[in-house]
Amino acid sequence: MNQKLILRLGGAAVAAFVLAYAASPLLAARSLVQAAKSGDAQALERQVDFPAFRASLKDELSERMMSEMRKDSRLKDSGLSGLGMLLAPALVSGAVDAFVTPQAISAMVQEGQAPKPDLAKVEPEVGPKPESKPESKKVRQSWSYRDLDTFAVTLTRDDQPGEQVSLLMKRRNLLGWKLAGIDLSKAE
Repeated sequence: MNQKLILRLGGAAVAAFVLAYAASPLLAARSLVQAAKSGDAQALERQVDFPAFRASLKDELSERMMSEMRKDSRLKDSGLSGLGMLLAPALVSGAVDAFVTPQAISAMVQEGQAPKPDLAKVEPEVGPKPESKPESKKVRQSWSYRDLDTFAVTLTRDDQPGEQVSLLMKRRNLLGWKLAGIDLSKAE
């Protein structure tokens, strides 16, 4: 009888751990989205690994800019594509460092779009945003594991179904997660 009780308690402990392990990114992602929607800058600062997020965004924007330059026939013909490809990473780096703030991440989650460089020119607001949103489009969220240590919150706008923003949460310890990356690839 004692052995059965020990086995049951052990099984319950394992099941509780597996449940907590699987649910931890969901809870972290939900907390991140709620902080972003409420404009809670302090909560966002705790939930975002800003250096890793900035590096990921720089990579994504540089890649996107390079592919656009390769496609633009005007730049190929004028010989400026080489110069543009040399300068693009420096321009992207400076812009990303300037505008990736808790307010920009909050706007990105609310609008379902990657942060725009013009956000750096706008004076950041403190606290929740006003309720006036005349052109508010519905932002859909889908959540999925990319691997055991990466969880994606994918944001898609109803008016732009081909564009998506995937916020990549990375595991920081056994049950802890932080926003540490972004994927701006096209919707499939």
